Amino acid sequence: MTHAPVVRSALAEPVATPPARWVASLTLLNLAIYCGWFGPIQVLLAEQATVVDPAHKEAVLSLVLGVGAAVSTISNPVFGAFSDRTRLRMGRRLPWVLGGVVGGALSLLVLSTADSVIAMVLGWCGSQLFLNAMYAAGSAAIPDQVPVPRRGLVGGLIAIAQTLGIVGGVAIASLTGSIAAGYLTTMVVLVVLSLPYLLGSRDLALPPDHPLPVFRLGSFVRSFWISPRQHPDFAWAWLTRFLVNLGNYVATLYLYFYLVDGLGFPDDEADERVLLLTALYAVTTVATTAVFGHWSDRIGKRKVFVTWSGIVSGAASLVLAVPQSWTAAIAAAIVLGLAFGIYTAVDFALITQVLPAAEERAKDLGVINIANALPQVLAPVCAGVILSVVSAAGLEGRDGEWSVGYFAVYFFSFAVAILGS
Repeated sequence: MTHAPVVRSALAEPVATPPARWVASLTLLNLAIYCGWFGPIQVLLAEQATVVDPAHKEAVLSLVLGVGAAVSTISNPVFGAFSDRTRLRMGRRLPWVLGGVVGGALSLLVLSTADSVIAMVLGWCGSQLFLNAMYAAGSAAIPDQVPVPRRGLVGGLIAIAQTLGIVGGVAIASLTGSIAAGYLTTMVVLVVLSLPYLLGSRDLALPPDHPLPVFRLGSFVRSFWISPRQHPDFAWAWLTRFLVNLGNYVATLYLYFYLVDGLGFPDDEADERVLLLTALYAVTTVATTAVFGHWSDRIGKRKVFVTWSGIVSGAASLVLAVPQSWTAAIAAAIVLGLAFGIYTAVDFALITQVLPAAEERAKDLGVINIANALPQVLAPVCAGVILSVVSAAGLEGRDGEWSVGYFAVYFFSFAVAILGS
């Protein structure tokens, strides 16, 4: 007796675990995306802002990051919705990954030559636009191809890649010797690490008989509203992710300036110390992510991990707020890595289980990812306003003293993370 091979469907809930080589290629794709994001976010854009306008570097960085994050907030769900509707023989997700690689590389090339605030904004907006096309399509590949009992483990591996991408991006930015070299090296890494997924995505086309609704702009825009009353688990997952990420981004986006202006390190030394803190964060994240993702798979529980990891993440911000020392910064990096590694792996697995419809997985994940991107818009605004208010009120001490401004920034980070949990 012979058995016909099982034919996978683009819309069916997956039941077979994908091969290890596919998981590895998706892991490398996320590594590439996060290198492309966090080398600029953590180091390069701050250094570039200092060169372009040293007297207003904080305002320039806030503007560039804020506008770019606004683009990210919109583009992720939009590209996700487009990929849900894509009817090509090569699949629904792959075309958007390919386009994102090409556009992202060109945008990093623009940033490598940017010598004005406008050029920085345009280059970073392009990077956010195209990297989010890659991320939206790649994220949807997990519920497309990974069965529920394996999503904690796969989500953990992806979270490890994302963490290593942060470290890799910061290392490239810190060690290449110049801003332009940092961007160009990041561009090469983005292209090379994306190739395995582009060549072996296993992406599936929509069934030929699957009806697609006629595109109407009003209906398309309204589709991004997912009713909390009809889908309460989805709404709670969104709100939790938004608050915990807001706390995390407030804690990390101003880390370079915290070391320079709060702890008093010179600019060149601050680069190396940001890299060290990021590496410590990464080690603890990698050590916990896959383990706890697999653990949540085995016991079938997600929420308890998400709740407690958010609380511990907030505690790391409190460590930055009060002692304000290099030793405390090291401790905070370790604690934050421990907490956020668990949170990232398990929270993603939880989210894939509360998506409203298989036909719109990428769009709905894009809506969830607004809770990642919107805090990037709000975090620099919140931190900038807090620092400005403290300075205007005359509360900030002299250089080298304990910083009231950074205490307020990191206490705010602690409070929103706890509220999210």
